Amino acid sequence: MKRIYSILVENRSGVLMKVAGLFSRRCFNIDSLAVGETEDKNVSRMTIVSSGDQRTIEQIEKQLNKKLDIIKVKTFEESVSINRELMLVKVKYNRNNRRDIMEICEMMKAEVVDASDNQMLIQLCDTPERTSVFLNKMLKGVSIVEVARTGMLALQKCVE
Repeated sequence: MKRIYSILVENRSGVLMKVAGLFSRRCFNIDSLAVGETEDKNVSRMTIVSSGDQRTIEQIEKQLNKKLDIIKVKTFEESVSINRELMLVKVKYNRNNRRDIMEICEMMKAEVVDASDNQMLIQLCDTPERTSVFLNKMLKGVSIVEVARTGMLALQKCVE
């Protein structure tokens, strides 16, 4: 069972270490972690994806709510949220596969953001599933030089 924790925390040094330490001490796994400032410079949002059984998920939420540096914890499933991940992929290309790579990028709504004579840097912002498909299936025959992924960002869907 996978769960997303959207956590508002005080934006100061040591908070990330405390939250990661909570997961580590209790042997909870972090599948994905992304942190960034919100509209308020004093507050950051941590998006943590973790998996486990129902008891583990409930324990994680209880333990997070006990931390002093944490302002608010929201827990939700992927089905009730909008999820995105940013991925940068540097690939090698030649005259024979350049057009194929460009067509794959167009089909997946990826963007070439930098290029040299034999390498290009591709940016894709999409769901974690589609970024994995792009990397592992669509670019399967392409020589991948380097990959960087942000981890999942998520916000709960708008409800009225």
